[in-house]
Amino acid sequence: MDYPALFQARWNVSRLVLCNLIAIALLGIWMWPTGHALFTRFDEWLFHLLNQPLGQNAVWLDIWTVASMRPFDAVVGLILLSLLIKGEWVFKTIQARAALFGFVSILLLLLAIRTVFSKWLDHSSLQHDSPSMVLTDSVRLSEIFPTLEKNWQLKDRSSQSFPGDHASVLLIWAMFMSVFSRTLLQRLVIWGLALLFMLPRLVAGAHWGQDDYIGGVMIALLALGWGYYTPFAATTTNLLLKVTAPVFRLGEKLPVVKRLSVVRGS
Repeated sequence: MDYPALFQARWNVSRLVLCNLIAIALLGIWMWPTGHALFTRFDEWLFHLLNQPLGQNAVWLDIWTVASMRPFDAVVGLILLSLLIKGEWVFKTIQARAALFGFVSILLLLLAIRTVFSKWLDHSSLQHDSPSMVLTDSVRLSEIFPTLEKNWQLKDRSSQSFPGDHASVLLIWAMFMSVFSRTLLQRLVIWGLALLFMLPRLVAGAHWGQDDYIGGVMIALLALGWGYYTPFAATTTNLLLKVTAPVFRLGEKLPVVKRLSVVRGS
């Protein structure tokens, strides 16, 4: 059975403008001194709520220590990738390959937007340290487990906390999947996972909440708007489908690989 193309090579001006307006509004509210003060007050409360139990509960400490290490990020990436390319869940099997390439193209756009935005932040006074570096009563995982920080890249602080890179990737995945999701259950799973996997950086103190719900959302919205609601994703996906076609034809001959939705889909 044939299915409509996931991406259309046309401009959706109304959605593009909406994504940009929301992103600009978030940045404006964050830069407004009163708004920034309110966000910071809320984030201090949120950080203490999540971080202080690390010093009181060994199980809580162990869970978030593991979740704050770089290898866990790889596990998260595999989970998100698996759901993205899983045939007959959000996407039909025949659409899985295009979905993968479309997401990759938007993700690359997100990285470009993040780079440009970071250059602008570097020349402003808006950048800030993470809460673990600012709040003296924070429980620092790197001080409790210095070996893990060195050998397993335990992440609990940053001198360039805004915006949350980790959160922006999770959010663009959730937004992308939500565009194509068909049921409430799918959306609950998608956003539940995104919010859950955003928590380690907040618990450990590598990011303030505003780095995620302002910075991460802003960057993700810009990437979604300029990637999906313009011809960008359609053009890039079609190009990647053509370039990689020989590779996937080879994959169809490999015993295990040929069972993957991205290989079976054509």
